[in-house]
Amino acid sequence: MNLAPLIFLASFFALATSWLSFVLVPQLQLGTVKPMIDSDTGQLYPSMRPGLARQGEQIYRANGCFYCHSEQVRPRGFGSDVQRGWGGRTGKVQSVDQDYLYDRPVMLGTQRVGPDLANIGLRQTNEMTLLVHLYNPQLSMPGSVMPPYRFLFKMNELKSGKKPSTDALPAFAGAPAGFEIVPTTDAHALAAYLLSLHSQTILYETPPPPLDKTNTPAAAAKPATNSPAK
Repeated sequence: MNLAPLIFLASFFALATSWLSFVLVPQLQLGTVKPMIDSDTGQLYPSMRPGLARQGEQIYRANGCFYCHSEQVRPRGFGSDVQRGWGGRTGKVQSVDQDYLYDRPVMLGTQRVGPDLANIGLRQTNEMTLLVHLYNPQLSMPGSVMPPYRFLFKMNELKSGKKPSTDALPAFAGAPAGFEIVPTTDAHALAAYLLSLHSQTILYETPPPPLDKTNTPAAAAKPATNSPAK
């Protein structure tokens, strides 16, 4: 019995199914997604990250930060993300497809050795605090298993008559006597990327929570006012 036609058909079916599952279906689901115009602010969401943050995205990826940090807030019933305050929207709603429209590639992450970073730009708005944490995580989080990224900084000697850099980390960061710790451009870029991670715009997929009858409803929850950008 000649099994060649059967083997060919089985292989073709397997390849066709894979193509449909991993290429066509995602394209049908996400290929037509466009930025939305937030009627409250008049701005597009999501917007393209500024240049320094895009550079920081490459540094984030090159250093494998996504191996220990995720960038996705899971919906209610799939963990304690909401209780931890990791959601950025009214009611702490989960992440949705639209949040990653301009991310190439999307770094959702699979583990959470460290906290989720989907909305780190809302929880931490001070660049210097982030820079100190990158240089010495133990200062802000004693017992942290995060490695220090000191190669993103340079140690400058404080020579007599030379003014300290206005960009230097605070003395408590651990600079030896007579030296200062100055962030490199890569350190600033990585901090800029982290500060750009936030998703607080209410979308159709992320309706606000049910109104609390005992309190005045929040005025910011207007998911139906958003419209697609042309």
